[in-house]
Amino acid sequence: MSRYRVVQWATGNIGRRALREVIRHPDLELVGVLVYDPAKDGVDAGELCGEAPTGVRATTDVATARGWDADCVLYMPSRLDLDDVVALLENGRNIVSTRGELLAGGQRLGPDGRERVLDACSRGGTSIFSTGSSPGFITDALPFALLSMQRRVSSIEIEEYANMSRRDSPQMLFQLMGFGQPVESYDPRRAQYLLGEFGPALGELAEAAGRPVDDWRAEGSVAAARADTPIVAGTIAAGTVAAQRNMLVGSSGGEDVVRFTSNWYCTEELDPAWSLRPTGWRVRVHGDAPFDVELPFPVPVEDLNDWTPAYTANRPVNAIPYVVAAPPGFVAPRDLPPILPVGPRRG
Repeated sequence: MSRYRVVQWATGNIGRRALREVIRHPDLELVGVLVYDPAKDGVDAGELCGEAPTGVRATTDVATARGWDADCVLYMPSRLDLDDVVALLENGRNIVSTRGELLAGGQRLGPDGRERVLDACSRGGTSIFSTGSSPGFITDALPFALLSMQRRVSSIEIEEYANMSRRDSPQMLFQLMGFGQPVESYDPRRAQYLLGEFGPALGELAEAAGRPVDDWRAEGSVAAARADTPIVAGTIAAGTVAAQRNMLVGSSGGEDVVRFTSNWYCTEELDPAWSLRPTGWRVRVHGDAPFDVELPFPVPVEDLNDWTPAYTANRPVNAIPYVVAAPPGFVAPRDLPPILPVGPRRG
């Protein structure tokens, strides 16, 4: 059987892991790598991800990358460029991405953006699918499996826990996320941004449960460190932000039907005290066959940085054969069979 020809588009933290898995995959053939860092230009793909040389060298030339002959492009840049997406699709390249703008049928693109993508898919006979871990697996694959056991659903709750104390990312933690800042500096409206990220995927989940959302609300809060707390990225002073909680709630007819709560923390010694779990997720389905599923990552907190990229990168790699086989247009998670490491049956 022929192998699927794959392009890796961008090699950040997640892209590097995806690239490694493409190289290792027996049914995938790496045919190109697009990078944005000039220091990576001309570097062998294997060297970029810790594998043996492949003979495929990375390029920063977008025009060249758009023209590579491939069955699928793993599109994972830090910023979406819709012109690149459209060009790839209309030139016959299917896309699997981790970009949030492309989740849930590309709702965040707006009507004009969605129409550009759909038109490109129609002209190129191509499909596009966005997935990952959160949103992604935890907002569709796992909840959909639990929904398969229901006939009547009252509500679905997803809780995410992330211990950030071992992340060596000072700019992300202290500047972008606001850890270590005065408590009064926190703007609870930040939860609205998260709603923009997760709302489309959660809306699709509620619709799949037969409880379409007609109203949304978002709430945010923080807790302070009880004492000076050293973490890998620096030190969080006593009394400053050490944990953040964001709650996104969708309701239908005045009843809460879907809730996503993120709990990001750098210590469990907090004021006020919060009930926290190890890094991972908890999913609860309230219905006529109720479930309460906990998914802690069975990895020591000091080793999380080595393992967490796989939670986001592996699912897109596994999805490639399914997306190549899908009809043109946006691929909806609810329309796919289970995505497996071995791929779908061929022949």
